[in-house]
Amino acid sequence: MSTAPVRLGLRENAAQFSLLVAINAFVGAMVGLERSTLPLIGRQDFGLGSKAAVLSFIVAFGLAKSFTNLGAGGLAQRVGRRRLLIGGWAVALPVPVLIAVAPSWGWIVAANALLGINQGLAWSMTVVMKIDLVGPRRRGLALGLNEAAGYGGVALAAGLSGWLAASFAARDVLVVAGAAIALVALLLSVLFVRDTAAHVALEQAGQRDDRSAPGLREAFGDATWRRPALRACSQAGLVNNLNDALAWGLVPLFLAAHGASVGEVGAIAGLYPAVWGAGQILTGHWSDRVGRKPLIVGGMLLQAAALGVLALSGGRLAPAAIAAVLLGIGTALVYPTLIAAISDAVAPISRAPMVGVYRFWRDMGYVAGGLIAGILADSLGFGGAIAVVAGLTAASGLWVAVDLGTRDARSEAVRAHPASPH
Repeated sequence: MSTAPVRLGLRENAAQFSLLVAINAFVGAMVGLERSTLPLIGRQDFGLGSKAAVLSFIVAFGLAKSFTNLGAGGLAQRVGRRRLLIGGWAVALPVPVLIAVAPSWGWIVAANALLGINQGLAWSMTVVMKIDLVGPRRRGLALGLNEAAGYGGVALAAGLSGWLAASFAARDVLVVAGAAIALVALLLSVLFVRDTAAHVALEQAGQRDDRSAPGLREAFGDATWRRPALRACSQAGLVNNLNDALAWGLVPLFLAAHGASVGEVGAIAGLYPAVWGAGQILTGHWSDRVGRKPLIVGGMLLQAAALGVLALSGGRLAPAAIAAVLLGIGTALVYPTLIAAISDAVAPISRAPMVGVYRFWRDMGYVAGGLIAGILADSLGFGGAIAVVAGLTAASGLWVAVDLGTRDARSEAVRAHPASPH
């Protein structure tokens, strides 16, 4: 039986690309189930009074996901993308079980550590495999579609879980939906996903050098401090997810403290990732045309403005909804563009480890956000905590404006593959 030739391009790999988009929607839905309900469960079912204690589940999630991202980048070269994707979904299976039987909040924290491993493996591999398939010219669009699917899943699951929790026990909603999502995604990954190692080899063959994949120490140094463009992206990713941790863990408590119902909290919790998810289809493609830097800087500053609106909202639903829309637009500008900028700046053989280090720092934002938002909310109140994070976000955008430089790395990637039509 003959094997179809390996080709780079979105159209040429449409079936596998579409499958990975669908699987990433399931990855996002696993997190979205918790967005409108889990902070309230901590307060209501487990009697947690401290906001820092409630947000401890986000800290555990962020630590597990960050270190999994870091390891997954290097393991992808040796073990294979598909195997890590399958492993990620296998780790997700116990999560709803732990939530179902949890006698204390510590069990919920442990379940979220496993969820972080699931996200680190499954989301990382869907991202890297899509980049592998499409080649350099459609990278922004590919990442926009990937992140749109993931955060569309977050939004849909957040809205539905909040709506269902108004009629059924919130924990039951999480358990049943989480088990179904994990099982379906695992079966899809085992039965239909194909590895992309041959696509990586094809793209690398068109490079002007024969470098080998960097080790973890080299990749970590490059993406953390050694290369200005990479370190700018890493810090921006961290601050972006610091914002997301605040939206995930603190905003439901903020709105509920001002009289919002579970259904209203779910609507706001779903609105932000819905705008974020849908917007990335356009912004990823846009960054292919105008460059990465304008979208990253503008998006970070828009996020800061949105958080300022939220801080001044007093917990009222109308300004909170406006803030959610603005935050979603700002994040849509930033999220796929950062990964595209990282991928532009490195050789294909270096992509998985460099993206792994970037995603390590990005998801450490959950750790920083859980700690900062919880501690500041206990000491300064909700508005004060949100205002501090708004200032950090504006400073991060200015950092990118200085450190990313004026030369668009995408132009180098395209020049290295002048014959690629897609």
